[in-house]
Amino acid sequence: MLTLEAVEFETGRFRLAADFAVAAGRRVAVVGPSGAGKSTLLDLVAGFRMPASGRVLWQGRDITHDPPNRRPIAMLFQENNMFPHLDLVRNLGLALRPDGGALRRKELGAVETALTRVGLAGMEDRRPGALSGGQQSRAALARVLLQARPVIALDEPFAALGPALKREMLTLVRDVAQDLGALVLLVSHDPGDARGFAQDTVLVADGTAQPPVETEALFSDPPDALRAYLGT
Repeated sequence: MLTLEAVEFETGRFRLAADFAVAAGRRVAVVGPSGAGKSTLLDLVAGFRMPASGRVLWQGRDITHDPPNRRPIAMLFQENNMFPHLDLVRNLGLALRPDGGALRRKELGAVETALTRVGLAGMEDRRPGALSGGQQSRAALARVLLQARPVIALDEPFAALGPALKREMLTLVRDVAQDLGALVLLVSHDPGDARGFAQDTVLVADGTAQPPVETEALFSDPPDALRAYLGT
């Protein structure tokens, strides 16, 4: 269970409040207007921002003050954060050896298995610049697979991909999450992503990240804030 307990964040005139819990293993979309605080919510969960008050807990353990590398969260950004001068083996190897040390045979095997899992078998020696956008997204997802953390946070990582490729990547995320038994938090501007991928949806609007609601129920009878966002 991931719990945001009376969390409040403030910077300048911006304020975001969150007070809810989501069960382990669920697929949760985070939607709302631009600037409402969707990415901020993920940053609070992942440890890149600190709340002014309240607590973030995982399975009852307070992780509010833990740095990102000590949290049970794997983060996937839109930029994929791959090092352009490193081949895929060394890029993915950082998930196992953050200090950049040489990989042991077993670790090399794990990297090759992860690349195979996401459809990149045989591309171990390629650098990110030699890959298509979709292949870079797959490589970043392979790194998440190697991290094997119980929460996967995705901040619009597939926004630059075409509709068909984006659906393919979301299917792959679902499969990887099922393999890991992971909770997924997916920020998206596309309501179709939420309806096609997420079991539950968190609406972020008017300074509040609202408790998750079953996705189809939310979109079938949207509150005023969601209607305004959807333009309906």
